[in-house]
Amino acid sequence: MAGLNVSIAFFFLVVGVCQALRQLSKRLLSPGAYGCLARELAGSLQLCMSCLELRMLMEIGPWGGGFGPDVVLTLLFLLFVVHGTSFDGASANPTISVQEFLLLESSLAATAAKLLAQGAGMGMGWALTKLYWSWELTDFHFIQNLIASECSSSIHTALYHAAFVEGTCSFFFHLVLLKLCQSHPMYQVPALAATVTFLTYTAGPFTGAFFNPALATATTFHCSGSTFWDYIQVYWLGPLAGMLAALVLYQGNIPRLFQKNLLYSQKSKYKIPKARVTAHVEGDEQRRKRKGEKSNSEPWSSLATEDPAAL
Repeated sequence: MAGLNVSIAFFFLVVGVCQALRQLSKRLLSPGAYGCLARELAGSLQLCMSCLELRMLMEIGPWGGGFGPDVVLTLLFLLFVVHGTSFDGASANPTISVQEFLLLESSLAATAAKLLAQGAGMGMGWALTKLYWSWELTDFHFIQNLIASECSSSIHTALYHAAFVEGTCSFFFHLVLLKLCQSHPMYQVPALAATVTFLTYTAGPFTGAFFNPALATATTFHCSGSTFWDYIQVYWLGPLAGMLAALVLYQGNIPRLFQKNLLYSQKSKYKIPKARVTAHVEGDEQRRKRKGEKSNSEPWSSLATEDPAAL
């Protein structure tokens, strides 16, 4: 368990350093530069380093440390709760940044800056984690260094099935994200963490369940066993397709591309109570009846007022 304790201390250190980086950047940079660059860079750095260490525990822990997947899944849930509360609005995920662009919540320049910052943060996270592993503070790190040069692809199924799995994970993740986007963080953060944990447990044996193109690029693209185009199809095209499907299902349209709602009819914003409508119709009928009775009585009253001699 000593190796597990070192990894937990590493998680705390990573979160603390990235939080300090966010606070310093917020003081030195403008709000626009902080939101598009520094915040995404710090979030991607934190996510990449944490996930790499956690993946190492998932691969080596069961036979090298004697703990089962329940420990790793518990750590995964807690880490994503911490990420959700400390990211300060950063997504650290290209598909979320593209989704914000398609929803007209972000400009093209801001989206491009976020994608560049996410790529830089993931690259820095991979390099720093490799440096940390080279110190071999635990037996886990020693074993990781031995097998690092011969890492294999995370795709353990047919290519089309792997792309479908990543797309499905992205679909459900973005659907939950869209549904909870206006919710209080107290409910949103644990719900998203539980969704990520469940999807990782379900789809992990097939593709690693990244559904984050930047994280997958930094984690598994350098491993042998699959071509670069295979990785692109599974870890980029699959999650992007899942995000688009979730957006169309939730919104009925893609505001950046077209405004027409393909799935849902536009309903009136204001609803008239049924009782009020009924009363209004009955009142109109009574007024029409009184008007008809009045018009029928007018000829007789006119005859009564005429001169009898004229008759």
